[in-house]
Amino acid sequence: MAFYRDVLGFEVRLDVGYGDMRWITVGPKDQPDTAIVLHPPGVGNDITDDERETILALIAKGTYFGINLAADDLDETFAAIAASGVDVVQEPIEQDYGVRDAAVRDPAGNLIRIQQRAKEDH
Repeated sequence: MAFYRDVLGFEVRLDVGYGDMRWITVGPKDQPDTAIVLHPPGVGNDITDDERETILALIAKGTYFGINLAADDLDETFAAIAASGVDVVQEPIEQDYGVRDAAVRDPAGNLIRIQQRAKEDH
């Protein structure tokens, strides 16, 4: 939660405890309809230990879950996030498919891609 609140500047919307389960909802302050749910991977009674291990392996590989964000100034945003000590996957580059982006992992290992917002978007 601290990464999303303190590094990305998101606000905490919900912090729910239910039995031995807890989930937190965060989102950008200026986008009240956008929410990201944070919870431990593979939680629930309907999942086996083997399935949980598979999910954890996919998260570590960066293929299970990801968040795509956009920034007005990718370089400035990336520098601030990188300064927090986050795991940098890819520094800002121009992709062959026309998007300039960067990638990091949150403290839980989830992949976060951040792309330069197009000038007409802001």
